[in-house]
Amino acid sequence: MSVSTPLLDTIESDEPTVVPSGNINSARNVNTRTPVVLTPTTRTEQMATTEADAESGIAGIFRQSAHPLALFFLFFFRIAAIAVYILCGFFTDNYVLSTVTVVVLLAMDFWNCRNVAGRTLVGLRFWNQVDDDGESYWVFESRNPSRPANPIDSRMFWIALYAFPLLWAVLFIVSLLKLGFAFIPIVILALVFNITNVIGFTYADRDAKQKWADSVVSSGWNLGLGGVGGQILAGAVKNSVGRVFR
Repeated sequence: MSVSTPLLDTIESDEPTVVPSGNINSARNVNTRTPVVLTPTTRTEQMATTEADAESGIAGIFRQSAHPLALFFLFFFRIAAIAVYILCGFFTDNYVLSTVTVVVLLAMDFWNCRNVAGRTLVGLRFWNQVDDDGESYWVFESRNPSRPANPIDSRMFWIALYAFPLLWAVLFIVSLLKLGFAFIPIVILALVFNITNVIGFTYADRDAKQKWADSVVSSGWNLGLGGVGGQILAGAVKNSVGRVFR
């Protein structure tokens, strides 16, 4: 390379120089790529997609309940009694005040469950009656089978009826292990109230199912299903009811 040769003339370009030609507005040079359209996304995984999802939770239970007020007080008295029993030691050292409060809540729950919640939510009621001879016996009431209870009310009632006695039984065991003999009478009273309701409503429900079976059998006779057909219908209904509520 001579000294007189310019330096820029010796450097080769990386790409060949292409001189653009043609009409700028030509359709051949129009960009044919599909335009990108930005659309807002919907986060459906965090939203209720079905009616069951929309009606789930505590709020959904009360919305589907036919008697939300009765359902509320059924759980309110029971939860309040357990909460006061567990937390009273953190707020006061007055044993008499704590005991009276828990006993009052238990008595209100017992009365409400037997006379209001049971009759309203599941159409059942029971009481003990003494006749003129001095003999006591159970009396059961049930609603007409043609008017079934609300499924949400019925399910929540039976859950409350059977779950809370188990909680009181656990608290009874804890009191024994901690040697808290001062609170054992309260737990025993709670178990007596709760178990009484369990037995009463269980027998009331069984009595209602038996009455329904008898009405089905009697209606079968009225429809002319006497003789062998009536006996088969009566046996099938009573056996099915007996297996379920044995």
